This record gives sequence, structure tokens and C-alpha cells, in this order.
Amino acid sequence: SDRIGSVLQCCGVLFLVLDMERAKQVPELVVVHPLVLLSVVDNYNRVARDTKKRVVGVLLGEVKKDVVHVTNSYAVPFEEDESNGSIWFMDYTYHENMYAMFRKINAREVVVGWYSTGPRLRDADLEINQLMANYCKQPLLVIVDVQPKDKGIPIKAYCAVDEVKEDGTERAKKIFVHISSEVGAYEAEEIGVEHLLRDVKDATVSTLSTEVSNRLSALGDLEKHLKDIKVYMQLVIEEKIPINHDIMYNLQEAFNLLPNLNMDEVAKCFAVKTNDMMMATYLGSVVRSIIALHNLINNKEKNVTCK
Repeated sequence: SDRIGSVLQCCGVLFLVLDMERAKQVPELVVVHPLVLLSVVDNYNRVARDTKKRVVGVLLGEVKKDVVHVTNSYAVPFEEDESNGSIWFMDYTYHENMYAMFRKINAREVVVGWYSTGPRLRDADLEINQLMANYCKQPLLVIVDVQPKDKGIPIKAYCAVDEVKEDGTERAKKIFVHISSEVGAYEAEEIGVEHLLRDVKDATVSTLSTEVSNRLSALGDLEKHLKDIKVYMQLVIEEKIPINHDIMYNLQEAFNLLPNLNMDEVAKCFAVKTNDMMMATYLGSVVRSIIALHNLINNKEKNVTCK
């Protein structure tokens, strides 16, 4: 029994070490720059627009303190069988030639992974990721939704890690784990994006209607997240999934940040703010009415003078 206990203890230490090594391999954050998103959308519109196909390409960038900055990309010829997802072709020779030319321009940008227009994970993704592992140690997969239905960031980042069963009944296999991602830009890129948005801005849409639509979309996203939280909590209560203490901690922190609306001071502040906004709206309506009446009187006088 002592020998069995020692073996179990060693296995536990081994699994702990494997988990720590896996955590070290996975980056904490993936920052996708605007040029990459524009390149992916352009590739999709050229190759797979109005079809069910997806496009694939290579991501270039650099790693800074467990944060991967994806700063550039290029498309790669890719085909797959729509009826059988395990049959696919990716021209890695084209990729090697393109990467050699990109290295001549900027040697700091290295291969950090690949992208797909998904819009979800597919059967062949693990095999493609294994191919990209020949060009970088831990390739990332960034799925870009080129036709998003919901407001928000249209990207999802994944990383393949080894999954080991604790009972040792199965061999280790690769699985995709989700990584936090965001859209970021350097100062020069921000200036370029601002000029681009200024050129594509719809002049027929007023600022007020834009702000109202943004508020509505934000409230819609909030409702969706609250429903997801409700479903998760219901599954935890029914013991269908194990409790995740990190999620519970984040939920508790979010609820602690909510204001206490039962306090008289908070209610008074809300009332004062609402009254100020209503007063500004009322004054604006009065001024607009006076101006309209003034213009009407001027038109009347002009008509009388002309007669």
C-alpha cells in the first residue's frame, strides 16, 4: 500500500508539472492589429465572397512578455473538401517563399500562427496547426468573423495544448484552448485608422442616432452576457458542470462594483443629473421654437413688402 501511495503521489506531481509547462506555453493575450483585419477581409472578398468557403493565411508578429502582437499577415492558397473536412490542401511552398520575402523587409516579424475565417473551429484545424508547428514553436489560431452578426470584437484566438488524462487510460492528444484577444494598434496605425473611418463615415447618419444605436447594441450585448451567466449558474446548481472558482470570483467582483441604488445620496445624484439633462432638452426646444417663430415673422414681413 505504501508503494502504491508513492506511485500515486509521483503521478500527481507529474501531472502538476505538465500543467505548469502547458501554462507556460500558452500566451496570456493576443493583440491583433488593424492591418491584419483589413488583410483578412480583403482576402475573403477576393477569394470566397458569397460562398461557404473559408480563407486561410499566415500571421506574423512578435512576442513581448507572454503577449503576442499580430502585426502583419498574408494569404495562402487553401482548398478543402466541403463534404469531408479531413481532406484539405495548403500550399506551404508558397508560404515559405512569401515568408522569405517578408523577412527581407522586417526581420523582427516572425511566424506566430495562422488565421481562418471559420467562423468556427473545423475538423482539419488541428492538422493545419500541426503543419504550422514546423515554422513556429507554439502556433496560434485566430478565427476572424468577416460577417459578424453581433456587435463586438470579431476575433477569437486559440492555442493547441496537450491534454493528458489523469487516470492514464488514454494517450495525450491536442486540443484547442481559448486565449484572451483584443484589437490594438500603435500610434501610427491609430492615425491611419482614424483617417480611414473619416473617409467611410456616412454623412446621412447623425451623431445622435449613432450614439443611440451604439447604446442599444451595448445593452443587447449586456443582455446576452447576463443570459450566459444565468445558464452557467443554473448548470452549476444542477451539478451538471463543476464549479470554476475563477469565474465565481470574477462574478463576485462584478457584483461588488455595482452601485447601491437604495442609498438616498445616490438616488439624489441620479435625480439631479436627470433634471439637468431634461432642463437642457427643454431649453433647446424653447430656443428652437423661438427661432422658428422668428423666421416665420420675417417671411411674413418679406411677403407683405413684396406685395
